[in-house]
Amino acid sequence: MSSVERVCLECGKSIYGRSDKRFCDDSCRNAHNNKLNSDQTNLVRNVNNILRKNRRILMEILNGEGMVKIQREKLKRMGFDFKFHTHTFLNNKGQTYSFIYELGYLYLDNDWILIVQKRPL
Repeated sequence: MSSVERVCLECGKSIYGRSDKRFCDDSCRNAHNNKLNSDQTNLVRNVNNILRKNRRILMEILNGEGMVKIQREKLKRMGFDFKFHTHTFLNNKGQTYSFIYELGYLYLDNDWILIVQKRPL
């Protein structure tokens, strides 16, 4: 049996119990893991917030219609961020739509944007 004292990775208190135990209790384990993941969590949270905002803007513009044209500048003024989308779709005509979940947009001539909603499966 080893006589090396094991200490909690979070608070430094002595650990008793299983030989592979790394934390003194659940709160120290959670605090430690939250610190390790905070950068990634913040990044994901920020991107998700932008995607949700973009989706809300597109939903507001569509207002139940199947497709709507709008000027790019108006979308920008509403706070739409064109750098963030969930995926792209290339149609048979070779046009690339950017999608935010089920809502997509296509760049048209003269700074117009066509907004569409994907039909449910």
